[in-house]
Amino acid sequence: MADYEFLAIERHGAVTTLTLNRPQRRNALTHRMMLELEDAFVGIGQDAQCRVLVLRGAGGHFCAGGDLDAMANLPPLPPSGTDPLVPAYRQFGNALLALNGLPQATIAVVDGSAVGAGFGMACCSDVVILHASARFGIPEPKVGFIPSQIIPFLVRRMGEGPVRDLAVTGRVIDAAEAHRLGVGRYLCAGAAEVETTLQGLLDDILKMEPKALAVAKRLVMSCATQEDRVVMDEAAQSLVGLLRQPEAAEGIRHFMAKTTPSWAKR
Repeated sequence: MADYEFLAIERHGAVTTLTLNRPQRRNALTHRMMLELEDAFVGIGQDAQCRVLVLRGAGGHFCAGGDLDAMANLPPLPPSGTDPLVPAYRQFGNALLALNGLPQATIAVVDGSAVGAGFGMACCSDVVILHASARFGIPEPKVGFIPSQIIPFLVRRMGEGPVRDLAVTGRVIDAAEAHRLGVGRYLCAGAAEVETTLQGLLDDILKMEPKALAVAKRLVMSCATQEDRVVMDEAAQSLVGLLRQPEAAEGIRHFMAKTTPSWAKR
């Protein structure tokens, strides 16, 4: 894994922890950070030894969206009229797609500010643990711009209605409301409960056979974009393909014997 200026990455066995590490700005994103995130997510997706990604923010905040200082200092529009900032901001969408499409399980641990881009990264994660301090929102229109690349992922997580509400009011919601809206599955009162919840989730996920987990995750996500018959056809093909691999035979044998298959050993 590459060394990054604003990301800290640690591996413990099959678990990779990626921490946004710009705490003096509540982990607000610059374009450099967006590029680092895309590179890191792509690299993690190719890491066969990684089975779970845990996404966190340093300093008591997950991610306070885009860095307003960086966004205010725009270069002049070139004479050609083709604005170079369009592909630069579109790039963060590629980072979100890479996170959303990871074959590994992903867990976002969210505390403090999680607005704009932070909200989007949470909604691209499979499981979200909410610390009671977490705050979510898309207040960008108050400042005169929009939450560009995150919108599809917010709508898929919460539905159109709640996102329309947040888009037109600019409300920032607390962890309890985010829990009710389905942003996060686990609502924790404090740091100790967060860590206990995280450890329990890791224990559960690491009992899953990695290839089967990746296929199941892919099929679930395909339901949002594919017709039911297409999903069912792919699911049948995937099921038979997995059944013909040695891991399924091992898993069935151990299940019947009430013993532990090789992949479930930490």
